[in-house]
This record gives sequence, C-alpha cells and structure tokens, in this order.
Amino acid sequence: MAHAKNHPYHILNPSIWPFLGAVSAFIMLFGAVRWMHGMGPWVFAVGALGVLYVMYGWWSDVIREAREGDHTPVVRLGLRMGFLLFIVSEVMFFAAWFWTFFKHALYPMHPEGLSPKVDGVWPPEGIQTFDPWHLPLINTLILLCSGAAVTWAHHALVHGNDRKGLINGLALGIFLGAMFTVLQAYEYAHAGFGFAGNIYGATFFMATGFHGAHVIIGTIFLTVCLIRALKGDFTPEQHVGFEAAAWYWHFVDVVWLFLFGAIYIWGS
Repeated sequence: MAHAKNHPYHILNPSIWPFLGAVSAFIMLFGAVRWMHGMGPWVFAVGALGVLYVMYGWWSDVIREAREGDHTPVVRLGLRMGFLLFIVSEVMFFAAWFWTFFKHALYPMHPEGLSPKVDGVWPPEGIQTFDPWHLPLINTLILLCSGAAVTWAHHALVHGNDRKGLINGLALGIFLGAMFTVLQAYEYAHAGFGFAGNIYGATFFMATGFHGAHVIIGTIFLTVCLIRALKGDFTPEQHVGFEAAAWYWHFVDVVWLFLFGAIYIWGS
C-alpha cells in the first residue's frame, strides 16, 4: 500500500534516452561544423543516426506507455500543451526566414557593394523566378487536399470511431504528402538559380527547403499513425499521437500558404 498510486500523473522510470539524445545531438553539431570546414560528413552522419535512433526508441516507449494505460487525462493534457509549445517554436523558426526574405526584398542591396545609398533590384538581376501559377499552385492544391484528408481521418475517428475512414484518410494524406515532395524535388531540379552566389536563391531554398523537410517529417509522422491504426490503436477518447500528427500537418499546410503567397507570388 505504501507504493499505491493515488494521483493521475505518470511517474517515469529512469531512461537513457535524454542522455543519449544529448550526446547524439552534440556529435551531429560537431560533425556539421567539421563538414562545413571540408572535413567530410561522416561524423555528422553518425550523430544524425544517433538522433534518429533516440527518436525511434523514445517514442516507442511513449506508445508503449499509452497502451499500458499510463496516459491519463492529466497526462494527455500535458502532452497536448507540450506539442502546442513545440509548434509555437516552429512558428518562430519560420518567422526568421520570412523576416530575412522581406528584409532583402524591401531593401535590396546592390551586388557591387553594401552601401544602403545604392539601391539594388529584387529579385536580383539574372534570377529567373518560378511562375507561381503552374507547379507551385499544383503543389499548393495537393498539400491542401492532403490536409483535408487528414481532417477526414480525424473526424472519422472522433465522431463515430470509423476505423475504415481513419485508415483511408491517413493513407490518402500520406500519398498526397509524398506527391508534394516529389513535385518539389522536380521543381528544384529545374530551378533557374542556385543556392550559392545570390541572396534570393539562398533565402528561397532555405525557406522552402526547410518546409520540404517538415513535409517529409510530417509524412513519416502520419505513416506511423497509419501503422498504429492498422494495429488497432487510437480511440475517440485517447488518440494524442494522431492528434499531434494532425496538428503538425495543418501547421505545415499553413506555412506553405504563407510561403506561396510571400515568396512565389509577391516575391517574384
């Protein structure tokens, strides 16, 4: 009776994952600096693999805890609040890229010098921008449809526990997310400018490239949810993992709308 649980919180067992994650992240950072100085990508790759292993192991433990009933309503609330704070940090991350794009678009520097008295042009001379009403518009529609499919899956689960609708909606959302990535890779391969040598290309590829990385991460997130749904996980009352994936996917949708409007339309 002395060890009986009389509270709704989940007291975690000792875990190696925080320490291993910190070590792997340091190795990845150290390797990235070495890579930037021409010493090869191998140390970075070791750190990145370590981070991925920690993600897999740690989140596997979280899923196991959910199946064992440790995610009480109080714990689920904490998980939701934590994930919302993570999304807020992501908003700040992308705000930095929008800030630098608008700064250089509104106050372009002349390529021959840094004097603010000598105005430049935006986009810089020689840059052939994308027509926003062709492939970028198609990609926008694909991503929006993917978000609608995830909403369908969420609605099917919460309002009726429709397992078939959940699985079909997730599968469609994953397929459209993968299609977006393929089309963006095709767009990059046919870009009329490069990453290096001009501020437009650097800003364009950093902003849209990081968004593309988030699409890939979100697609993996949804795929894990689909696998769990096929195994019978998630109920209308307990589906924090899927809810987090849906929030993340809608965040990716909204960021793309801002990128499409700011960089592809206004910025060109």
